[in-house]
Amino acid sequence: MAQLGLAKDVVDSDVRARAVAHLRERKVVLPTFAQLEDPSTIPAGIRDRLASVDPDAADPLNLFRIHWYNAADRRGLSEVPGYVVLPESLTGVKAPIIVALGERFPMITAHKVLAAYGCLAPRLVTGQFDPTAHKALWPSTGNYCRGGVAVSRIMGCRGVAILPENMSQERFDWLAEWIVDESDVIRTPGSESNVKEIYDKCAELDQDPQNVIFNQFCEFGNTLAHFTLTGRALGHAFDDFAASRPGLELFAFTSATGSAGTIAAGDRLKETHGAKIVAVEALECPTLLKNGFGEHNIQGIGDKHIPYVHNAFNTDLVVGISDAATDTLGYLFASEVGRKYLVERRGVPQDVVDSLKVLGFSGIANVLAAIKVAKHYDLGPDQALVTVATDNMSLYTTELPKIERERLGGRFDEISAGEVWGQHLAAAGTDNVLEMTHRERERIFNLGYFTWVEQQGVSLEDFVARKHQSYWRNLRALVPAWDAQIDAFNAEVGLS
Repeated sequence: MAQLGLAKDVVDSDVRARAVAHLRERKVVLPTFAQLEDPSTIPAGIRDRLASVDPDAADPLNLFRIHWYNAADRRGLSEVPGYVVLPESLTGVKAPIIVALGERFPMITAHKVLAAYGCLAPRLVTGQFDPTAHKALWPSTGNYCRGGVAVSRIMGCRGVAILPENMSQERFDWLAEWIVDESDVIRTPGSESNVKEIYDKCAELDQDPQNVIFNQFCEFGNTLAHFTLTGRALGHAFDDFAASRPGLELFAFTSATGSAGTIAAGDRLKETHGAKIVAVEALECPTLLKNGFGEHNIQGIGDKHIPYVHNAFNTDLVVGISDAATDTLGYLFASEVGRKYLVERRGVPQDVVDSLKVLGFSGIANVLAAIKVAKHYDLGPDQALVTVATDNMSLYTTELPKIERERLGGRFDEISAGEVWGQHLAAAGTDNVLEMTHRERERIFNLGYFTWVEQQGVSLEDFVARKHQSYWRNLRALVPAWDAQIDAFNAEVGLS
């Protein structure tokens, strides 16, 4: 229960009492999941005070911005989640691709802060985390640990980031400004694909009872937060776009698997809109496609294992995307030469080209997967796909010189731009697209055994129970139970 974040009742009343007193002293009120799902329900007094709060400050009120409805300035509220629609002139497919904007989230300009809050808040209000004594450990390949550190700092506790040493320098620069002590950033060997090394470090640190590990790969607060908040927001964005296009169908949702948090939004979209769920991974590390392994640079989608919170039996397709594509398209979208080429030679509208900066590497992978699915099924203009841009390109500017040097021969001109566009957009094919049969789903599900039963100590009975969709549906009762605990906790804090 502790490892998976499944408790809904108070586990330790003394710990909870200390947390109440601590948050009262720090003037912290916790938003409920329902308020973050529909921010119009946030008390008017809090929304009024938020207008003067810097969205990048360690201010307790920024907890009430951990949702998809922040306005473009990241200060006000938008009636509809921020999104952009990529047209055929860019994607080469008739089906519109709707991209939700993770950059509008507070503090880290990435939606992974939502997962961090979704894991910490239930532990806090059920007396499993003592902010006066515990350290919060956040294993991640980048954005989740930044979100965890941000939320920890607001709570007035030590947040420790555990991430591979070869992630983008921007991640480490951000952490240097938010951590309490430089020892609170732990660099593990390798890069994006080295999640096992993160687990090993966590096992070592878990020997200290002061350390509480919020493992996004097995904490159901991660997947439930995304089912509830991200699923609702993506459906709302689609409905908004479809309002002026009668008959438009939401065909599929594409999401890099990563910790399997964001992809849980697909479970809701399948129920509400009939959308297929498409899992995206790096072709250089084809774990889902081929039981494979390797290294890649699509930062933010750690792999070589199956997350415990991945609902494998509800996945409809798997798509592999090469990091050669995400690297060079990231460069194309970020460079003046590339943007000019798209406008002048390819006829992509200027406003669309200007919006491409919202796509970080994993966002580009999600879009490319949507393009491949659209071509695989020969989708038309009345069939849309929806996806997310977890973060924007500002987190990867230090990667660009390396991409130019190693991928583009040390220079980038209009010819280079045409080559990148032609190879990775115009010529995007239907290779490495796998439709899930029952046997394929079972294969992917079984891969998780080696991580979770043999290595991490999950019981075989608990592991196998996740085969059935009733298991995942029953989990949803945790969210209103957590909200009731949050309300009771806030009442004792006495600030609301």
